[in-house]
Amino acid sequence: MIDATHQISAVQRRLGSRVLPAGEARVLTISQTYDASVADVWDACTDPARIARWFLPVSGELRLHGRYQLEGNAGGVVQRCDPPESFAATWEMGEQVSWIEVRLTPEPGERTRFTLEHVAHVDEVVWERFGPGAVGIGWDMGLLGLATHLRDGGDARQEGAAWVASDEAREFMAASGRAWCEADVASGTDPAEAAAAAERTLAAYTGAPAD
Repeated sequence: MIDATHQISAVQRRLGSRVLPAGEARVLTISQTYDASVADVWDACTDPARIARWFLPVSGELRLHGRYQLEGNAGGVVQRCDPPESFAATWEMGEQVSWIEVRLTPEPGERTRFTLEHVAHVDEVVWERFGPGAVGIGWDMGLLGLATHLRDGGDARQEGAAWVASDEAREFMAASGRAWCEADVASGTDPAEAAAAAERTLAAYTGAPAD
């Protein structure tokens, strides 16, 4: 796997808010620049065979208005597709519906900035208890998988199956949780509340006890 410390520092994280017709929503943005062309990153994010090598196996129709399903995770509908620059889709888990948008921006030296925006209605109970890390740690692990796959074209999920139970993985998740805690505080959350939420989220990911 890629050096976890370097990976954490290579990612930018930001939190915001947005007013939707149904009420207030949180906006989580995560981005990273990769040493790969826009065409290569687009293919890695839209070809089912490649998605399975760094994220999760996916079934369905990855086309405009098509419905997709990630194995053991979210499903949804592709709402917009503008290759090779961006796509948007619903992100549905049970009765919970949120929205994702992926944007690819070319950078000098045949590099590409990958930006993912996740918009979700505010669930005060869940948000106050777990904060942004509940979603953010998972996306951090996804970007780590993508970085690994783009680096050598291999199967990052196969590598990660053993890694996810290691001390290194727990340290990575803890570092991700701290980074999302910092983003939470920067967005205006009380530092003590943000830290407590981050601790509960990390406990949920690692199985460690939390207050």
